[in-house]
Amino acid sequence: MSARHRRKTVVLADDQSIVRAGLTCFLGHESEFDVIGETGDGLRATRLIQRLKPDVVVINVSLPGLHGLEVARRVRELLPFTGVVMLSPFASPEHVVEALRNGVNAYVMKQASPVELLRALRNAAAGTHFISTPLSKVKPLTRWLKDAAARGRDPYDTLTNREREILQLVAEGFTSAAIGRRLSISPRTAEAHRAAVQRKLHLGNQTAVFRYALARGVVPAPIRVFPGMPLVRNAGE
Repeated sequence: MSARHRRKTVVLADDQSIVRAGLTCFLGHESEFDVIGETGDGLRATRLIQRLKPDVVVINVSLPGLHGLEVARRVRELLPFTGVVMLSPFASPEHVVEALRNGVNAYVMKQASPVELLRALRNAAAGTHFISTPLSKVKPLTRWLKDAAARGRDPYDTLTNREREILQLVAEGFTSAAIGRRLSISPRTAEAHRAAVQRKLHLGNQTAVFRYALARGVVPAPIRVFPGMPLVRNAGE
């Protein structure tokens, strides 16, 4: 097969295994793309993508360990020629602009049609941009890109990669000891990073960290199984 007609390689990062299986099956019937890896965890996704160096990655905006926007940003830094497609249930301008600002090529609503997803994958593989139809009707792609370019820096941008990982894991309920095991660092180092995160973001306690992460989309809103009782996604220990 010539390089021109080579199947584009794809890595999937979605926390729902049934979604990954469905996308793998769907793309397996297409002649253009070949899924070469998949994971449901953001931290593992960055390592997997860096190792496999795919043509395109498909990332869910909500991932445990490291959220989709941060995975996208790291892919753009490490593999500038890898296309990034973000799957998201969110149609708010803030989510779209932040995704584009973090290097996403294509922003696709989760209710989009398979045809639209294929268009997004093709655009991302070619290094161009794509926005789902409901969003492109709000304003043209050029306006979305202009808004993303105009977005200023905020305190979150001062965090290091490790501090962003710590922020999410703290918000997910991990203790310093559990964070240490997860990231292969000592509990004391984890605690130092945690203190730096709170200092840089002016957050006084665990509750403030969780609220900040929730408002920023770092962690999704907790699922309630009974009134007043949140389902803890990961207690850490």
